[in-house]
Amino acid sequence: MSTYGSLHEKEGRHVLVFERKYPFSPEKVFRFITDPDYFTQWYPFATGEMNISVGGKIKFDDGEGSIYEAVITELNPPNSFCFREVDDLIEISIHEEDQGCILTFCHTFDDRTMAIYTAAGWHRCLDVLDQLIHSRTIVWEDNARELREYYNEKFE
Repeated sequence: MSTYGSLHEKEGRHVLVFERKYPFSPEKVFRFITDPDYFTQWYPFATGEMNISVGGKIKFDDGEGSIYEAVITELNPPNSFCFREVDDLIEISIHEEDQGCILTFCHTFDDRTMAIYTAAGWHRCLDVLDQLIHSRTIVWEDNARELREYYNEKFE
């Protein structure tokens, strides 16, 4: 299974889809997705202020003076965690599979010109999530440029 994302169109919007396979239970992986202590380590701008319930808010700070909130639209432990961040939709689902599970991460957005940057960013974030789930030391690789080049070619 490739760790690279794919780009799709759905109802006039763009959807980035990433799949990652883990040799762990959905419950273990779900904890890394929703626990504020872990969420802040892999999700950009997350502050750790999270009301984990449908309709609950997740707070973000871009570090440049903008603070904004996402609203949780779906929460079905340990299988789904979805929220709307401004106009974008983040959908994370986890499905049990032989000897582990598959995490599917989808980001629905409007601006196609941002696809390569968004894909490269999520790829890097999900790599850090992988490190957390596998109890490895977190290392943010300096690979953003290479990933943008890859996605630029792939999404032409």
